[in-house]
Amino acid sequence: MGMLDRAELEAMIDEATVDAYGEDEQRTGLFTMLEEHLALPFTTTVLGVEVTVCGFDLTPDGRIVALCSRGRVRQPIGILDLPLPSPPPEGSEWIEAYRHWVG
Repeated sequence: MGMLDRAELEAMIDEATVDAYGEDEQRTGLFTMLEEHLALPFTTTVLGVEVTVCGFDLTPDGRIVALCSRGRVRQPIGILDLPLPSPPPEGSEWIEAYRHWVG
């Protein structure tokens, strides 16, 4: 992460939010880009435990969360708190763009 410069991130945000009015619609546009471009599933480590990220969701309070699983246990993790593996999955630049948008 951190490989794109500010102009590239802002261009991605513009692409995702071109027809969006207001913050909720902008978030939904970025969420859609995550769903379309991020290669799933992928594994990462959260608090020292390997988990599989199998999808994303929008919470009622407007956060984007990664849907993580380990065996039968399922846990949503806020995308802003999600550590990415090295190398990151294809399309992870959309997480970087979302993080930039949130500021």
